[in-house]
Amino acid sequence: MTKKQRAKIVFEELEKCYPTVGIPLDHQNPFQLLVAVALSAQTTDKKVNEISPELFAKAPSAFLMAKLEDFEIKELIKQIGLSNVKSKNLKKMAELLVENHNGIVPQTFEELEALPGVGHKTASVVMSQAFGVPAFPVDTHIHRLMKQWKLTKGKNVEETEKDAKNLFPKESWNKLHLQIIYYGREYSPARGNQDGDYITGMLFG
Repeated sequence: MTKKQRAKIVFEELEKCYPTVGIPLDHQNPFQLLVAVALSAQTTDKKVNEISPELFAKAPSAFLMAKLEDFEIKELIKQIGLSNVKSKNLKKMAELLVENHNGIVPQTFEELEALPGVGHKTASVVMSQAFGVPAFPVDTHIHRLMKQWKLTKGKNVEETEKDAKNLFPKESWNKLHLQIIYYGREYSPARGNQDGDYITGMLFG
């Protein structure tokens, strides 16, 4: 079976499993999505969703976030990892959005990645899910499963992203990356996965 054939099976099975997918991070606007994704680094979406309502009640926009002090933001997000660094980044990010973009989240990778605490993966999530621009954010679930399905030999998420974009139709990227994340959580958690997932079984018997 060729890599393209394996990719087609993966695509079809994920479409059966998850015909519709929602964004796992709760938000009301692009700014809140940007904040939630930045907060999700090295913690779970579930944890972010637990602490974000209080944060967004105080600071639902870049203008209001910029008015908070670092320590106020830290107090609101202290239950998640790296809260010290993240609180500083969120304040500076909000200030730059106000200064340079009138408080509006920019719609280019370059401008997003210029913001504190915003890497390529975070920018990709915002571009795809807030603005509908085709992107393929690769998290640890996707990186691991793409290797497990032998769709990439990627040593890092950048190489895996490139392979995913070559294998799957561009119009599927925004949905597919979420489908793989949901599949990974449900069928192939990183811990305790000695037997592999059922798609791996279909591909390699």
